[in-house]
Amino acid sequence: MNRLSSFYFLIMAQIYIKYLNIVFLMCKFIKMKKHLFIFALLLIMTSCTSQGKRPLMGDTDYQKELNASYKDASKSPLKKKDLRKFNGLDFFKVDSTFIVKAKFNKIENAPIFKMATTTDRKPLYKKYGLLNFTLNGKKCELTIYQSQDDLRDEKYKDYLFLPFTDDTSGNESYGGGRYMDVMTTDITEENTVFLNFNNTYNPYCAYNDKYSCPLTPRKNHLDLEIKAGIKAFKKH
Repeated sequence: MNRLSSFYFLIMAQIYIKYLNIVFLMCKFIKMKKHLFIFALLLIMTSCTSQGKRPLMGDTDYQKELNASYKDASKSPLKKKDLRKFNGLDFFKVDSTFIVKAKFNKIENAPIFKMATTTDRKPLYKKYGLLNFTLNGKKCELTIYQSQDDLRDEKYKDYLFLPFTDDTSGNESYGGGRYMDVMTTDITEENTVFLNFNNTYNPYCAYNDKYSCPLTPRKNHLDLEIKAGIKAFKKH
């Protein structure tokens, strides 16, 4: 190879290397732009989603969990039109005054009876015991019940059913009364149990008339205002 050919080959090699560098930089730039585009798209989607969804309300873990379950379309009792605009249930302000220690007296050999409901359904219950307590200076008594269907379900066998009405029923709270879950394991060896009226919930019938709900027995009316727990549902 003569000198001229060698010089020409060297020049062409340098041009080719520069060309490769330019191609490499362009590919790198295009790849970076692609990543930036994807990132911007995800950012926009996240922003739109966050603007469309407001955080669920709730001042306590109980309230947040109840709101979350009602927001879940797979298990919510809400009608579709109410679920679309649902951002949380209404509660009274949390008040420790409505957490009381009750004396439990078990009712032995209580007969099984058919509980009246909002429909023709008659589920089987029995009176499990009496709860006596003092609230805002007034002596109160409630009957607590045990569902016979729950006894056959391993998940719910320890659940007891406490329905009640009070002087807010039909106004600030649901007219059919409110429910409170108490566990048999909540009852101490001294036969006492804490009742937290802040942790109450409405029958599903308060939200959707397709459900069949136990009616609160008249004897379970509290002659005072229980301004704690769940309020009446405001349909939007």
